[in-house]
Amino acid sequence: MDNDFISTVSHELRTPLTSIRGFSETMLSSWDKLDDDTKKKFLKIIVEQSNRLINMVENMLSVTKLQNTKESLIYKEFEIKQVITTTSSIIKNQYPDKNFEILINKNTPKVLADIDKFQQIMTNLIENAAKYGDTNSKIIIKSEYNDNFVFIEITNQGIEISPEDYEKIFTKFSRLDNPLTRKVQGSGLGLYITKNLVEKMGGEINVISKNHQTTFKVSIPSANIERQAKNAVSHLDN
Repeated sequence: MDNDFISTVSHELRTPLTSIRGFSETMLSSWDKLDDDTKKKFLKIIVEQSNRLINMVENMLSVTKLQNTKESLIYKEFEIKQVITTTSSIIKNQYPDKNFEILINKNTPKVLADIDKFQQIMTNLIENAAKYGDTNSKIIIKSEYNDNFVFIEITNQGIEISPEDYEKIFTKFSRLDNPLTRKVQGSGLGLYITKNLVEKMGGEINVISKNHQTTFKVSIPSANIERQAKNAVSHLDN
């Protein structure tokens, strides 16, 4: 790891750890003086900051793995709907003010990808959409496809991303400076990891933000590609 990475990680870890220690110490030293609502409030903060730490550690481990060229992907055919539905349900529990609409075409072909990495991609993008979306807004997840790729679009309603920042948001430790991102905590690693995983599996990711909406579009190779390749080889052998 380079010095910038260690410095940034140390800074990001310090904030939630300080919060957890501070509220824990206050509860231990003043338990009898705190009413139940205050205790619940402090415990909620501790849980939120603990989850933030877990996400950060997972992201850091992912960055380390991305830099390891020996890491292998396990490809298999699977349908995207179940992964997206399960992931959305989990995130919905964390963001109950958001309304999720899942529009997966029933004829969408299976994809050929690493299912664990695909789930990580969907988690990062759907959670991002919920995190940065307006209160009580809608998150729309839909699919399209052609012979070679399945396309997944995740759209939220909220502050727009400037076109000049489209590439920046996919770089390591990138954090845009606007009123919303100042209030939302993050390490700036999620989209960097997402882009790398998508590209490792032969896909692409793009973003477009306008009219108070932001859409991330991911392409993942469909299982049809492998079948076409096998058919081509079989045809040549014959």
